[in-house]
Amino acid sequence: MSKQLRELQARKAKQVAAMRAITDKAASENRDLTDDEVAAFDAERAGLERTAAAISREEALIEAERSAGVMIPEGAHISVSENIENDARRGFQSFGEFAMAVRAGSQRNGSIDQRLVIGAAAPGAGTYANEAAGTDGGFLIPPAFSTDIFTLSLEDDALLPMTDNIEVGGNGMTFPKDETTPWGTDGVRAYWQAEASQANATKPKLGVSTLRLHKLMALTPVTDELLSDANALESYLPGLMARSIRWKTNEAILFGTGAGQPEGAFNGAAAVVQAKDAGQATKTVSLGNVSNMIARLTPGSFPKSTWLITPDALPSLFSLQLGNYPIYLPISQGAQGSPYGTLMGRPISVSQHAPAFSAQGDISLIDLSYYRTITKAGGVQTATSMHLYFDADATAFRAIFRVDGQPKIVNPIQQAKGANTLSPFIQLAAR
Repeated sequence: MSKQLRELQARKAKQVAAMRAITDKAASENRDLTDDEVAAFDAERAGLERTAAAISREEALIEAERSAGVMIPEGAHISVSENIENDARRGFQSFGEFAMAVRAGSQRNGSIDQRLVIGAAAPGAGTYANEAAGTDGGFLIPPAFSTDIFTLSLEDDALLPMTDNIEVGGNGMTFPKDETTPWGTDGVRAYWQAEASQANATKPKLGVSTLRLHKLMALTPVTDELLSDANALESYLPGLMARSIRWKTNEAILFGTGAGQPEGAFNGAAAVVQAKDAGQATKTVSLGNVSNMIARLTPGSFPKSTWLITPDALPSLFSLQLGNYPIYLPISQGAQGSPYGTLMGRPISVSQHAPAFSAQGDISLIDLSYYRTITKAGGVQTATSMHLYFDADATAFRAIFRVDGQPKIVNPIQQAKGANTLSPFIQLAAR
C-alpha cells in the first residue's frame, strides 16, 4: 500500500469519526441536531465524498502501475537530471568548440553557453570568484579534453610508463625498502649451524623513501584570432601542452635535481659510469663499450632494459660486430616494435635527452623498473581564463601535472665476488 493511499484512508476515518461524534452527542441529549450541527455534519460529509473519490483514483493508479509492471517503492525519490552532466565532453564536439564558447562567455555582457557551467556549484551573491563565471576567473575544461592531453603526453618516447608508477590521491607516499644483499654484512642472513650450538640472530634492515608531488605547469595564451579557428586550435593547443609536459617529465626522470622536481636516475648515487676502452678515440663506440655496460646491469635487468642514445651516435653502431655477427639489428622481422632497431637484443630509443656524442651519457642503458614515480590521481588538471592576458586580447589555457620520482636504490650494488659495482642506470663515459 502506498503512503498516499494510507494518508487518504486515515483522513476518511477521521471524517467518519467526526460525523459520528455529532450525531452521538444529539442522541445522548435526546434531541434533534441543531442548525450549527447540521452544517458541521454536511461539511464533514462533503469532505468525506471528496476523500472517497481521491481514494478511488489512487487505487486505480496503483492497479494500473501493477498491471504495467511499474511499481514505485515506498519512500522512493524521483528526480530528473540532464544526461549531459554524465558526458565527459559536456556536450562539446571538440576542444575548439569549447574554446570558442569560452571566448564568447568571457566577453563582457556576453552570452554564456550553459554547457560551460555544468557541474559547477552555484556561486553566492557576487561574494567570491568561481569557475562558472568568465568574469571571475574562468571555466573548467571538460574532463574528456583533460584526458586527451594526458594521453598525448605518454607517447612512444615517454619514460613515465616505463617506471614503477603509482597514482596517489594525497600529496605524497612513503615506501619501505630493503637494500641489503644475501652476501652482505647486514640484514637477514643465514649461517651454517653446528649441532647444539647457539644460533646467530639477524634482523631485517629496513629503510623508507618518501615521495611528495611536485607541480609541473604549462600555461598557454591563445589569441582571439586563433580561438576563432576551431580546427586549428584543436590540433595546436593540446599537442603543445602535451609536448612540454612530456619533455619536462622525461628530463626530470633522467637528470632531475630532486629540489622542487623528481630526483633523476642519473643524478643519484646509484648510477654508474662505465669507463671507455683504453686508448679509445673520440666519437667512437666499440663492442667493448656495449658489452661492459651490459655487464654492469643488476641481475634480472637485461630483459627490461632500454638503450638511450643521442642521434649522432647512431651511425657508429651500424658496423659493430661480435665475430661475424652484427650486434646492432636495424628494423627487420627480428626488431619489430623498436623504431631504431636493437643493440645486443635490447631496444634502442634515440633521445634528445641524451648528451652530445662522445660526452658522458651519450649512450646509456637503463632499467626504469628500478625508478619509482607517483602521480596525482586524475592526471592533468586543466583550466582556462581570459583575464591574465586581457590586455593582449588572448585567453590563457593552463595544464598542471603533479609528479615525483626517485631511484629505488640509493647506492650501486656491490657484487659478492666481482670487482665492478652493478646498477640499473649505466652511462658510457666521455671519449
